[in-house]
Amino acid sequence: MNGAPTGFLAYSASGYQPSVNVWGPVLAFFTVATLRPARAVTAAAIPTAVVWTYGSLATGVLSVGVSVAQTVIVLGIAWAFGASLRQLGLRNAELAGSRQLQREQEARARHAVTEERLRIARELHDVVAHHVSVLSVQSGLAQYVFDSDPQTARAALDTINTTAGRTLEEMRGLLKVLRIPPDGTDVIAGSPSGPTPGLGSLPELVERMGAAGVTVEVMANGVERPLAPGAGLCAYRMVQEALTNVLKHAGPAHVTVSLDYTPELLTVRVVDDGGDPGAAPRQVTGSGQGLIGMRERVNMYGGAFRAAPRRPAGFEVMFTLPVPS
Repeated sequence: MNGAPTGFLAYSASGYQPSVNVWGPVLAFFTVATLRPARAVTAAAIPTAVVWTYGSLATGVLSVGVSVAQTVIVLGIAWAFGASLRQLGLRNAELAGSRQLQREQEARARHAVTEERLRIARELHDVVAHHVSVLSVQSGLAQYVFDSDPQTARAALDTINTTAGRTLEEMRGLLKVLRIPPDGTDVIAGSPSGPTPGLGSLPELVERMGAAGVTVEVMANGVERPLAPGAGLCAYRMVQEALTNVLKHAGPAHVTVSLDYTPELLTVRVVDDGGDPGAAPRQVTGSGQGLIGMRERVNMYGGAFRAAPRRPAGFEVMFTLPVPS
């Protein structure tokens, strides 16, 4: 900025006609007003006003008053236009920043939707795996005793009917969450119908497993403390998956589910006795992802997971979940 007024000052002092080169300093000042804040523009206005006034006086035609007035008017117009352009540029930059922020927010929303749908997919896997296992076992039992023990076959068919209804109800609720609205927006709409399962739903699960031939005993130690809805659902699904695995691989077995509460932690152990050694285990085809999914589910809520066979028989699943204070 200082180069233009200095050059013009030297040009005028050398006796050349000032009007030929008079707009150079004004253009430089206008550029400063366009790019810099008011403090910098004020600093640039002082040398520009001096050289502009000197150039006007150097002609010997204009009076001091006219030269000063001319300088003030020209620099004022240049400053006003430069400041307007600067404000316009700032607004455009702010608008671009808000659009970028909006895009980032939309990206985060899409990511959250994806994460939620992955979680729901895991829920759907657990629901289908558990209930289909029960249906498979009960249908096999009904077929086996259909002629010899009609009462047992009828009870198995009742269990199949009840389990199928609950399966459809849970799947309908989960699939409702996955439904995309008619307007095409990628937002999760609605929530599963009915109450969310938690540890309070264990008696119903125990009853269903008993009907399938697996005896389940639930024991609670310590002062029971409520879990957050997500953690409660996680604990329920973990027990459900563990019992489903017993039904798949051990057949009619005795299972102990122990809930140990401490002020900071809930520890759950699902231990089976391996079933009747003389009975062939019931093999139900599965995906092989059960234990992996269980570990991922517990890790998501900040817990720990362990699963291992027991000697001389049986299997143990243990997991912990933090308890809110």
